[in-house]
Amino acid sequence: MNPLSSRVTRTRPAATFATAALARSLRAAGHDVISLAIGEPDFPTPPHVIEAAHQAAIDGQTRYPPIVGTDALRGAVARKFARDQGLQVAPADVLITNGGKQAIFDAVMAVADEGDEVIIPTPCWSGYIQVVEFAGARPVFVPCPAESGFLLSAPALEASVGARSKLLLLSYPNNPSGAVADIGMLDGIADVLRKHPQLRVISDDIYEHLVFDGVYTTLAARAPDLADRILTMSGVSKSYAMTGWRLGFCTGPRDWLDGMTVVQGSSTAGVSTISQAAAVAALDGPQDILDERRLIYHRRSQKVFEMLAEAPGLSCSRPQGAFYAFPSVTGLLGRRTKGGRLLASDEDVAGAMLQESFVATVPGTAFAMPGHIRLSTAASDAVLEAACSRIVEFCKAVM
Repeated sequence: MNPLSSRVTRTRPAATFATAALARSLRAAGHDVISLAIGEPDFPTPPHVIEAAHQAAIDGQTRYPPIVGTDALRGAVARKFARDQGLQVAPADVLITNGGKQAIFDAVMAVADEGDEVIIPTPCWSGYIQVVEFAGARPVFVPCPAESGFLLSAPALEASVGARSKLLLLSYPNNPSGAVADIGMLDGIADVLRKHPQLRVISDDIYEHLVFDGVYTTLAARAPDLADRILTMSGVSKSYAMTGWRLGFCTGPRDWLDGMTVVQGSSTAGVSTISQAAAVAALDGPQDILDERRLIYHRRSQKVFEMLAEAPGLSCSRPQGAFYAFPSVTGLLGRRTKGGRLLASDEDVAGAMLQESFVATVPGTAFAMPGHIRLSTAASDAVLEAACSRIVEFCKAVM
């Protein structure tokens, strides 16, 4: 038997997609399953964006794209960074990627060697762990528990920096906790970075338009003196409901972008020209949809928070952004479900909730913070109310 490469065997699969697949199989077997496993907007892509893609295809924009992206989209992204993040960048300092995940993949592969350390505050999106492990680097987790508001403190970051620390992966608004970075946190991180010039930062701003209270701020705008070490990335998936268009983008120091271009050119090459034309329309077109949908997500988030407060054994922090709830399930551990299942871990809780109440959630272990489950609140009010009602009844029946 010819074995697969070590980079494949050491990389753990995404728990979110595994849970979603199990939910689909139960639904196919005739069960009424509600899946809150995947963080994907339930809204349609805006009509003018679809029309722009259609027109691009009619106009013959169907040939190989430049690896770095089309001039039109790089210009639109540069304008977007100035408008939304206060970052003044040239179109030449923009790289277009196949979704936000490829921006992270390219960035890690471009700077992290075998054995290097990548600092990841937790809870974190499971995709970060996959990418770091695939690159052969070592994830260094920095727990940011609910008691700290799920925020990274300067002392905790300082304590995690070692001789082989190469990269910090920062993600606020946070998936899965819904925490939003405040100015104090960003300033503290910047102070630590100034002491460690070898440390680069990826600032994942994919949920930038989903801040419920306060003002969104990104690290590069708050600490412009560190701009030569910060890669700021985002995309159109979450804000414009374009997950299937696979379109991400980033800006940062030219040497890092050049390295990422080599990585991308060696794997997928450029991004679909049709998707790029659609993204231009999204970024340069009407932006009122962002506030409209943010208000809807906020209302849904608060509704879920209030309903989960009625579930014995759960404890949920109020989300400040993104579209997730991340309740602690430690109050259920050591007990048995109505169906007789022993709940020894968050994975047991999520599994039993799916098998007995037919609600799909993702265990906190997948986000490097055991003892929690994650629910996506990117679903209709009716779906969320039904799901939360089932969760409350499930918890009430635990003995």
